[in-house]
Amino acid sequence: MRKNKINLPDPLEIINNIVVSVLSFLSKSKLGSSWKKFLEWLVDTEVYRGAYTVRSPLDSVGKRTTVMKDSLFLHFWPVKTHRNDLRISYHLGMGLATTWLFVILTITGVLLMFYYRPSVPQAYYDMVDIREGVYPFGMFLRNMHRWAAHGMVLFTIIHMWRVFNTGSYKPPRQLNWILGVILLVLTLLLSFTGYLLPWDQLSLWAITVGQQMGANAPILGHLGPFAQVTNLQDAAFGLVGGTEIGPAGLIRFYVLHVFFLPFVTTILIAYHFWRVRKDGYSFPQT
Repeated sequence: MRKNKINLPDPLEIINNIVVSVLSFLSKSKLGSSWKKFLEWLVDTEVYRGAYTVRSPLDSVGKRTTVMKDSLFLHFWPVKTHRNDLRISYHLGMGLATTWLFVILTITGVLLMFYYRPSVPQAYYDMVDIREGVYPFGMFLRNMHRWAAHGMVLFTIIHMWRVFNTGSYKPPRQLNWILGVILLVLTLLLSFTGYLLPWDQLSLWAITVGQQMGANAPILGHLGPFAQVTNLQDAAFGLVGGTEIGPAGLIRFYVLHVFFLPFVTTILIAYHFWRVRKDGYSFPQT
């Protein structure tokens, strides 16, 4: 297995080489000396030298590891990697693609919040105004948010299928597999809670189905098997904040969709990435 391990180019050296190349280009071009002076000043600052400058030759794995793990911006790169990890056909890049879709959802969601009020009936009118009145990119912004949500669900499922198919859930990566399952549930909950926010007929009937599922849940639903609660205490009541879908349900879904679920998802994604680096990669032994 050791012969399959290869060393990646050092990101520190790459960054320094880029800066040197830019300085050399500016010195030979007619772009003026202001940019060159700015870059020379930047390279000489304590922030840059503390984060990126190579102070000694990184001629051993131990030195490379120390530099990488001590930097907030560089610790995402592995010091070593497996040859299979460089093949896009092996991992498909689904985990990274899912993360970028989450970033797109966060950005577009924040922008949509400027035009949305989580109240009845303003929520519906605001969604109509975003589609028809926010020019020139209102419809584009909402559709980007919508399709990124669909894509995140799809890519998360494909990513977990790849992990299962290649045996990447095996020791010592059991915890990261459990984190992946939790992130899949959070992804589905993000999609579900966002469904009610447009406050149209499709949203109301879709959440009605979810409410009925909660009412018929075993033990927790007042209509389900082994029911121990009333219709004012069951899961359906807690989901929508009443016996019917109304303003209380809308504000609950909004808080979950905008604040609580994204906050938990962000923390778990960061921990998930860290566990990948800590536990290493898993590949077929053949």
